[in-house]
Amino acid sequence: MHYALWALAALLVSGPMLAVALGDAPLGRDWRNASQESVGLAPNASTHPEPVVQVYAARTVGWRGAFAVHTCIAVKPQGARGYTRYEVIGWRLRSSDSAMSISDFRAPDGEWFGSRPQLLCDLRGADAAVVIAKLPAALAAYPYGGEYHAWPGPNSNTFIAWMGREIPQLHLTMPSNAIGKDYVPIDRIVGWSPSHTGVQLSLYGLAGGIVGWDEGIELNVLGLVTGVDLRHPALKLPGIGRVPA
Repeated sequence: MHYALWALAALLVSGPMLAVALGDAPLGRDWRNASQESVGLAPNASTHPEPVVQVYAARTVGWRGAFAVHTCIAVKPQGARGYTRYEVIGWRLRSSDSAMSISDFRAPDGEWFGSRPQLLCDLRGADAAVVIAKLPAALAAYPYGGEYHAWPGPNSNTFIAWMGREIPQLHLTMPSNAIGKDYVPIDRIVGWSPSHTGVQLSLYGLAGGIVGWDEGIELNVLGLVTGVDLRHPALKLPGIGRVPA
């Protein structure tokens, strides 16, 4: 039995170490002068009048980037001249009673302090309009606006996963290395996965699992997820995320 525990421990720490070795999580980056520029994944609002909803994930800042990504959602209603970006940022609590950031000036697809974002969800037209209509109620219902804990949550990924559970039309599959995505209120210890295509069991994001059509099979141990995606064949490893077959 103890050999199995050692093997599990090795798996949980080897992924983050490999993420650093591969350069996915550069530890020496100075966040104060790191880029937050657009990477060209969001349609130009002036030439695309239709509604747009996009969800992004990018490596977090510093050593935390070896373990996790940061997620955010950007929306543009019909005819809007720009995007509004919604995310949870821990350091906002130093000067505010809410960690939620609602920004009309940040690039919707901007780098997260030097880390290039990955597009998780891209809805246009009527599909985007449905999500935008439901967004205010989902934002108002989020229970952790005044809290932030990088591990195990609630954090930025807890917030975006909440949006997925509250708005099934997002069809959102969270990255397996989005630590905090599995943090749910105790009365939701069993419930929908963020994509609404599976069932999740979670104890404050510290232990649990997901079985779903979009998520595949995930096992959460101390917030670090291992698993397998059967629909789009890939392994899911702590720190690294998806490793396509």
